[in-house]
Amino acid sequence: MPPNKSGLNVLSYENDDDLDLLYSFKKRGYRTTPILYVNGKQISPDLARKARPNQTLLSFLRDVLRLTGSKLGCAEGGCGACTVMISRFEKSNTASSNDEGTNDDNDGGAIKHYAVNACLMPVLAADGCHITTVEGVGSVKDDNLHPIQRAMVDMHGSQCGFCTPGIIVAIYSLLANNATTAHMEEHLDGNLCRCTGYRPIWDAARSLCSDIEDVCTNKVHEHMNAEMGVIRGPCGTPCRSCPERDSCEMDCNAKDKENGKTDQKEKSMENGGGAKSAPKENLCCSSSVDKMSSYQSVLPKDSASSWRNQPIDMFPDSLTSAPDSEIGMELFKPLLVVDSTAHGRSTWMKPTTILELLSLLRQYGESDNGCKIIVGNTEVGIETKFKHAVYPCLIYPSQTIDSLYDITITSTHFRLGACTSLGTVQQECERLIGNANVDRIAKPIYNMLRWFASTQIRNVACLGGNLVTASPISDMNPMLVSMNANLVVASISSISEGSITRRIIPVLDFFCSYRTVDLKPYELVECIDVPLTREIFEYVVPFKQARRREDDISIVTSGMRIILAPKESEHYVIEDMTLAFGGMAPTTIVASETASNLIGMPFCAQTFKKGGEILREELKLPDDVPGGQAEYRITVASSFLYQFFLTVATELKMDADKIQMDPIKYGISIPLPPLPLVEEEEMSGTQQFVSSKKPSSLGMQTYPTPKVVEGIEKKISPTPATAALQTSSNSLGKPLPHASAPFHCTGEAIYVDDIPTPPSTLHAFLLLATECDVTLKSINKEAALKIPGVVDVYTHDDLVKLGGENAIGPIMHDECVFLPVGEKIVSVGQVLGIVIGNSIEISEIGARSVKVEYGEKQVQTIVSIDDAIKAGSFYEFARHTLERGDVDSVFCSSDNKEEEKEPLSMQPRERVVKVEGSFRCGGQEHFYLETNTTLVIPSEAATNLTIYCSTQAPTKTQTYCASSTNTPASKVVVRMKRMGGGFGGKETRSIFASCAAAVAAKLVNKPVKLTLDRNVDMSTTGGRHSFVVEYRASAIATEEGEFKLHSLDAKLFSNAGCAFDLSGPVMDRALFHIDNCYFWPNFRAVGVPCKTVQPPHTAFRGFGGPQGLSACEHVIEHLALACGIHGDVLRRQSLYELGQSTPFGMTFGEQASGKWNVPRMWDELYEKLNISSRREAIDAFNKQNKWKKRGLAFIPTKFGIAFTAKFMNQGGALVHLYTDGTVLVTHGGTEMGQGLHTKVCQIAAHAFGIPLADVYVNDSSTDKVANTIPTAASQSTDLYGMATLDACRQILMRLEPIRQQMGPDASLSDLATKGFFERIDLSAHGFYAIDASRCGFNWDAPLPDDYPCDLPPNSHKGQPFNYFTQGVACTEVEIDVLSGNHRTIQADLLVDLGASLNPMIDIGQIEGAFIQGMGWSTMEEVIYADDDHAWIRPRGKVFTTGPGTYKIPAFNDVPETFNVSLLEDTENPFAVHSGKAVGEPPFFLGACVFFAIQEAIQAFRVQNGDANYFEMRMPATSERIRMMCADEFVVESIRSQKRDISPDNKALEEVIKKFQPKGSY
Repeated sequence: MPPNKSGLNVLSYENDDDLDLLYSFKKRGYRTTPILYVNGKQISPDLARKARPNQTLLSFLRDVLRLTGSKLGCAEGGCGACTVMISRFEKSNTASSNDEGTNDDNDGGAIKHYAVNACLMPVLAADGCHITTVEGVGSVKDDNLHPIQRAMVDMHGSQCGFCTPGIIVAIYSLLANNATTAHMEEHLDGNLCRCTGYRPIWDAARSLCSDIEDVCTNKVHEHMNAEMGVIRGPCGTPCRSCPERDSCEMDCNAKDKENGKTDQKEKSMENGGGAKSAPKENLCCSSSVDKMSSYQSVLPKDSASSWRNQPIDMFPDSLTSAPDSEIGMELFKPLLVVDSTAHGRSTWMKPTTILELLSLLRQYGESDNGCKIIVGNTEVGIETKFKHAVYPCLIYPSQTIDSLYDITITSTHFRLGACTSLGTVQQECERLIGNANVDRIAKPIYNMLRWFASTQIRNVACLGGNLVTASPISDMNPMLVSMNANLVVASISSISEGSITRRIIPVLDFFCSYRTVDLKPYELVECIDVPLTREIFEYVVPFKQARRREDDISIVTSGMRIILAPKESEHYVIEDMTLAFGGMAPTTIVASETASNLIGMPFCAQTFKKGGEILREELKLPDDVPGGQAEYRITVASSFLYQFFLTVATELKMDADKIQMDPIKYGISIPLPPLPLVEEEEMSGTQQFVSSKKPSSLGMQTYPTPKVVEGIEKKISPTPATAALQTSSNSLGKPLPHASAPFHCTGEAIYVDDIPTPPSTLHAFLLLATECDVTLKSINKEAALKIPGVVDVYTHDDLVKLGGENAIGPIMHDECVFLPVGEKIVSVGQVLGIVIGNSIEISEIGARSVKVEYGEKQVQTIVSIDDAIKAGSFYEFARHTLERGDVDSVFCSSDNKEEEKEPLSMQPRERVVKVEGSFRCGGQEHFYLETNTTLVIPSEAATNLTIYCSTQAPTKTQTYCASSTNTPASKVVVRMKRMGGGFGGKETRSIFASCAAAVAAKLVNKPVKLTLDRNVDMSTTGGRHSFVVEYRASAIATEEGEFKLHSLDAKLFSNAGCAFDLSGPVMDRALFHIDNCYFWPNFRAVGVPCKTVQPPHTAFRGFGGPQGLSACEHVIEHLALACGIHGDVLRRQSLYELGQSTPFGMTFGEQASGKWNVPRMWDELYEKLNISSRREAIDAFNKQNKWKKRGLAFIPTKFGIAFTAKFMNQGGALVHLYTDGTVLVTHGGTEMGQGLHTKVCQIAAHAFGIPLADVYVNDSSTDKVANTIPTAASQSTDLYGMATLDACRQILMRLEPIRQQMGPDASLSDLATKGFFERIDLSAHGFYAIDASRCGFNWDAPLPDDYPCDLPPNSHKGQPFNYFTQGVACTEVEIDVLSGNHRTIQADLLVDLGASLNPMIDIGQIEGAFIQGMGWSTMEEVIYADDDHAWIRPRGKVFTTGPGTYKIPAFNDVPETFNVSLLEDTENPFAVHSGKAVGEPPFFLGACVFFAIQEAIQAFRVQNGDANYFEMRMPATSERIRMMCADEFVVESIRSQKRDISPDNKALEEVIKKFQPKGSY
């Protein structure tokens, strides 16, 4: 055993009980205190000694140093919220002498900077390093923001702000290496943002790159009609047309004024293929190129060198000092750290020589508990966190062990040290591209590593670790196998002997079985030898396909190598070949049978098609193969083989050209054989993303000139004369940054998990069910309570002792805080209890130690909608129907469609086109970066509770925490300052966790903090409802060529989960939106939520609307195909017209729903984008490229604004005016990144006529504004903005007499002071409720006998919405048929937001919603253990519980051109200051990408001879795109997998025809 004792509850570096062992290690030269530097300062030895062997750097920073800027987002290195920069002084360990992006030292070393994931990196791995956190980059204090922080603020790159510190540090790390824009675009790949849509972050990141001016000049020449003499500020707006020109004091504006350039007729500088026409004079335009090119010019002139040198200046001199210095001598010593606490009881050893390392392996490798070598901890960290692996001895090889870290080139091999980071290997291989000796090795390795995990992972992970973990889906292992690489394995026979023995193992032979390798416990992989290739006729090509391009594990990966030989003048022959695959077996495998059959064959297409047949048989997979996607994996593998042929054919031509120019140099006689015949259109198959340059993403944002417009306040609240105090300071309508953005960017914004906790705080972990559809028989706490540090375990029995109410639920009280023993468990992950302890780690250990006994399963578990339909498992009371017209008359006949009767309303010369089918859309995980967190602080003998939690519903949290703890609501205060994202997921699904924490805090009478792990959050909180829609629809076609929609008959089923939650209202909104923007004269839609064992699904941006809208667009596409026209024709001709009404009776017209702008917006954008020409260009591209297809979609949307439950359409605000003229606002809404507080402050500042900086919102608190409504339905600005304005005007009305006395020049401060002495109340509670006639819909309302017959059907039930937010979108995509990959080339959005209160916040919401909607409809796939995924156990469990398995869009997924415009000349009299809601409406426009992909697939199928309708299910994952192309690779792969059906059986052809990739619905 290593020198630690398992029973001691102390952290010990010199444990008395192990004195002898410790003495022996000290005798060997070991030190026992790590040397750590953070933000320019050395950590004191007392604090450094608190670092534990199994503690992450993030835990140390947050818990020990209290640096909370770095966030915990996922604990698996998949989101980047925890990113910090590690800097260390290194000698060169590469094959070349200089490193790009390093800072060379005179002694031959260099300071190197690396972004890393602090949630994975062990703190002790930072020994001898300098750590820079976001706090070290810059601070709001003293206005000390770093330029990248300032750029992110100015360019609106932060919304919720939780991910922002990690992104800031990632960018800072790249800038520390003097990044070019290309380098930035290549390496900013390890961070996720769920709010912004990435475009503004890209602008900010590139604005400070070293070559940005040259790049922007090129971009202008490439993409824009450059205009001479135009000066633009960092905001991107031309200074001379800026609405703030008179008051702006920026240097750029001053310079423009000096030059006297006042011409107002400048043209638009377009940034990438968007609109051709210039913007109107009343529009403000801001483009990516403008902002990036101008930003450095506005930085302080003397700051450029200082901020660029900051990482070097901050780096401690002591870490670059000579080896014989005090620090140098200490760092050269090996390190030993012992932890004997309950946290892990482990030992850390850092040997500094290869001999010492091998001695430790010999000493501890074969002990009972063994040891583990770690370098990046990227695999071990996952194993210990999620698989609960225990490694009592961790060995970290020092950088001083040259053979483990060096990269060398010999005459025969390219040698890579096994511990060299993948990032270093990538960088070195990039440098070696073009080197004749190693080019054909370096290039494929470089290309594969570009897409291997993320920059943060590659900076620490090593090739040796990747090999030893033996992942079957590793990217590099198949590459190394294909290259015939060998491993050098080292060991010593005994500690005393000290002689090193080495053996050579081919990489292929290294993998024995799943996660098992040919490596003895005392052996070490020292290095990897990759044989050099021939200079000509030998080719190595990497392949990879995943759910997402960046930072994703592969579904299938491959390395392929081939050697060709010219056979006289006939053809080229395959001399040798290796085809290695990952993702096709439990280990990396070689398709040896396929290769052996191809060797000796002519190098031609026919040979490889034959090889594909052999490969499909050789790699066949069982239907229930772990990971699923059997047919897809076979298809992609065989497609890769064909792509390999096409790629090698291209490279062979280049070799042949070189030989023709100098045959003597290559020793080849000419003439050479003819090259294999490949059609030009086939060559598009060589273009795979793995070897392609990562694209830039540029965009233009256009909005009307800011102005202040009165809205609903004009009708309901008088305007006091005092309102216009200082019009020059007006901020309303201006594109101002988010009020908290500076704090987001410096890490100084406080979230719940960042709140300093009282010393007595306990940490909680939920006890969750691991089965469902069984009875909870018993809970045994005994083992958990014996664990040192575990305080208690609370269950339902303890809640009963409090007298608390166990039932919870927003509508139906069908959930519980803790499930009682004896009751049925309805979902995997249901809460059974809560464990509290001295740390979160101890509480988790305690939770795993609780023994839960389950009963036997008696029923078939209902997981999917299909299961529920089959079993009749519905929430029947929520079944609703919307109907008008006579649908049955259209579909009234028998099943024989030829006998169907024509509708009675048919006119002569009209024909009806009918279709029927189904549409499916999957669920979606909210993936807010901040998981649910609650801190409960009891006081006064636990009779009062103060609850800090991340929730959209403070009052609902207050209500249920009060009931579950048997505490009066008046004694429960819920406070919420900000959330790290919500999107609806924290409207109801945060409450169960808060209740559990509140019960524990009241019982123990101590503060309790509960922060859900990412996997726990995703397993328990539910998400967007998946839908199945069965439909019949018809359209009318006239002989004149007109087409109109005629009828829709739809049945909607949603997967509600195991409890009702908000599923009824979600279904209602789907019914309200399934018409989209089209008039269906005959309409019937019936919707019912299904009851299953999935977690309760809940609100999510759009709240059922996107599901209904998507179903409508699917039906439109189906009808258009049946009519023989393009969908655009049917859409445009069927748009609602003024005077027409929706199926729920809401009439289009200014008095009822406001201006109906969709037809105008459609026509404007359609003409502006020249869609006809774009489609012609796409058609031409598709004809020229067989394996790449493009598609373009153009869709509209309308989204109803209001809660459909009438009582919820209300809001309150409390406004305090202080005597210094500043204002404090508290309202019932919550801030989750949407800019609500910022807009409310703008409204208040405008009302009082004061600067925005004088208005502040501190937090949302139930003791300030009571009985609040959840922040949801996108209308919080409408409600709380108007309530705030109401309160402001109350105060102003009271001050009016003072105003009359003091005159018009008196400041607000003077008025407030005078008013105070006059005993005038300077506080007011404002309130606003939407007019009762403009909200609420009663599904059961009977039709009154005297109801006017000329009113629209269903209008007697109410008007569910106050108004509609409207928009149109156009997207163009390109799909790779052979892999299923897609990219979004361009997206253009035009949205009607009335008179925007803050255009850039609104545009940020549009961009973020679009990307989130794009993710839902393309790559975000929620997977459950159901019939389609039998390889997951237990049935009903959610599989996608973190960024490793669930993929949201990343930086690389943003449209390459992303243009957003706000409609001008439109106002909204139904909302405050004539604005419109923005949060949810644009979400559906992201699904435009899905429909563009569908059009691209259709283009391929038509080219392939199949013009028929096909059911395209959502999301359009890489699997679904590939398989729906239905080409010969797909067909043959399906055929090879269906071995249970005879090849001659007609049933097989039917199976192939109806094939659908599996999904969870």
